[in-house]
Amino acid sequence: MLNYRTKSLPTAEVQKHWFLVDAQGKTLGRLASEIAKVIRGKHKPSFTPHINCGDNVIVINAEKISVTSDKESRKEYISYSEYPGGQKRRSLKEMRRKTPNKIIEKAVKGMLPKNRLGRDIFHNLKVYSGAEHPHEAQKPQTLEIS
Repeated sequence: MLNYRTKSLPTAEVQKHWFLVDAQGKTLGRLASEIAKVIRGKHKPSFTPHINCGDNVIVINAEKISVTSDKESRKEYISYSEYPGGQKRRSLKEMRRKTPNKIIEKAVKGMLPKNRLGRDIFHNLKVYSGAEHPHEAQKPQTLEIS
């Protein structure tokens, strides 16, 4: 008799690793989808959909991310303050100048589940606009994304 039961990984047995990604010259969407896969844990054979079993990812050089076509001026980020007339629109060019790490954060967050688990998984992502990061003690491995 064969046992075809699906293994469900308990939270206590989850092993998390740290990865370092250099965003310089990478395309925004392709980079964001690979990062979302790693922080969700879908690259692991022990993936369990209802548990935060993903790894931690550190992204450096967020201001040097590239986009295709004319998205630099055409792509807009919209936010709303819940007050009448409180809608703000910012272009990608303006976001790159003011808060370049938010560009990658918003792209990755849009690819995660829209629930408590997605909000918890999002804490596995650390984005920095420069080449320095404060996570050297975790000894992150370099993650190559083409």
